[in-house]
Amino acid sequence: MELLLPHPSNSTPLTVLGFLDRAASVYGDCPSILHTTNTIHTWSETHNRCLRIASALTSSSLGINQGQVVSVVGPNVPSVYELQFAVPMSGAILNNINPRLDAHALSVLLRHSESKLVFVDPNSISLVLEAISFLGQNEKPHVVLLDDDQEDNSSFVSAASDFLDTYEGFMERGDSRFKWIRPQTEWQPMVLNYTSGTTSSPKGVVLSHRAIFMLTLSSLLDWSFPNRPVYLWTLPMFHANGWGYTWGTAAVGATNVCTRRVDAPTIYDLIDKQHVTHMCAAPMVLNMLTNYPSRKPLEKPVQVMTAGAPPPAAIISRAESLGFNVGHGYGLTETGGPVVSCAWKPEWDHLDPLERATMKSRQGVRTIGFAEVDVRDPRTGKSVEHDGVSVGEIVFKGGSVMLGYYKDPEGTAACMREDGWFYTGDVGVIHKDGYLEVKDRSKDVIICGGENISSAEVETVLYTNPVVKEAAVVAKPDKMWGETPCAFVSLKYDNNGDGLVTEREIREFCKTKLPKYMVPRKVIFQEELPKTSTGKIQKFLLRQMAKSLP
Repeated sequence: MELLLPHPSNSTPLTVLGFLDRAASVYGDCPSILHTTNTIHTWSETHNRCLRIASALTSSSLGINQGQVVSVVGPNVPSVYELQFAVPMSGAILNNINPRLDAHALSVLLRHSESKLVFVDPNSISLVLEAISFLGQNEKPHVVLLDDDQEDNSSFVSAASDFLDTYEGFMERGDSRFKWIRPQTEWQPMVLNYTSGTTSSPKGVVLSHRAIFMLTLSSLLDWSFPNRPVYLWTLPMFHANGWGYTWGTAAVGATNVCTRRVDAPTIYDLIDKQHVTHMCAAPMVLNMLTNYPSRKPLEKPVQVMTAGAPPPAAIISRAESLGFNVGHGYGLTETGGPVVSCAWKPEWDHLDPLERATMKSRQGVRTIGFAEVDVRDPRTGKSVEHDGVSVGEIVFKGGSVMLGYYKDPEGTAACMREDGWFYTGDVGVIHKDGYLEVKDRSKDVIICGGENISSAEVETVLYTNPVVKEAAVVAKPDKMWGETPCAFVSLKYDNNGDGLVTEREIREFCKTKLPKYMVPRKVIFQEELPKTSTGKIQKFLLRQMAKSLP
């Protein structure tokens, strides 16, 4: 057959931004965003508002050009959702920033990204102003104050008087007839996301329109997302753009239930009042929900996608006993979100609840739009045996892998190697059925007397103890063994009255389920383990504590 070349009619660049146009046409009068009792928007209104913001961003008075960075610092509120569309619709690059960073770390990101404008929530305005004070005069971005909940927010009243631009005022300058700017190529950058643990050498992940499109469609298919679900925003939108569901909810005309607070009473209340059908949650959020004293079985099942740290089977089992149907995905900031999921098999239906949860705790297989996933032996570079035992580094190939790290060619080359694979830095195995299981981050593997200990495996055992609420295991330096496992544990507040559990009891429990060399040599009890804003336990802090222990 003769070679036929692409034509403009069949080679339009892929982008998720068109989902919003379609949502306005198909779901125009359906609710798009619910927030408190004051904010209810339809998809037609959300489309109109995003176009006006995009139009205002392109105005000559601001001087923001295509390809320049616009940052967003805020929680899960309607304006932050709208900006996921509005910023890239203007041709600018969207940069969501964690509002729980300190001012110094935030200033590093603003300088590194060369952000030209920052949309900021009133609760973060003092943080942003302090961060901007560290920048040179030519580095200072314009600031626009978000005004969600202004009637209930005293900080908004005090801050608004100091700024000419508020979000609604900024929007008033825009034109709803604006023709949003389509990417000239699907490889054009769309978002800039910084990985957690940002330091003076930040890792800015650049994702293209193509990557976001591939991730979002794959996520919708993989989760069997129906038309017009009710989606609760418990996952921060600043965390990998909510794993792509900021755009995916528009594709299916979902109702986005926004909330500033992510705690058990708020989540259960919103599930009940808004008839929530879907939500995403880190394993620690699931743990919080299952340990809530006033928990009770849900009236209707809620579909939950969990990802991040490997979820212990015990947490999945407890969540499912309450009516949460837990799905499990795996991905990184560098892939835009989950690209592997534990696709359910019919033959698992007959398993008992804990066995089902154990199967679900595995990460699974590639999503339908992703190309390849493998585990490679670091010594030979070859694929490991599919035996569930042979350990190697997890590697990826697929359309949603990042373009690279911003301004960091060395860091990019270190993980996107000449053999054509992206190296994740995670350690895992592949089972006989082809399902991937993450064992640990390579930096979290504990090497004790030459034996490799998976901290995640020890944590899974600890979570099966009925008195344990949270558990994390890290390496403690040891003169004889090199490293030994050290467990940090918090206990349930309803633990048998006085809650007195000893280090010896925890260790003896582990001895019944683990080889002796894997049993924690030290157990430290804490009321709460330190966590990031997305619910991940901050192991680097625990490692520092372990180093100082006698």
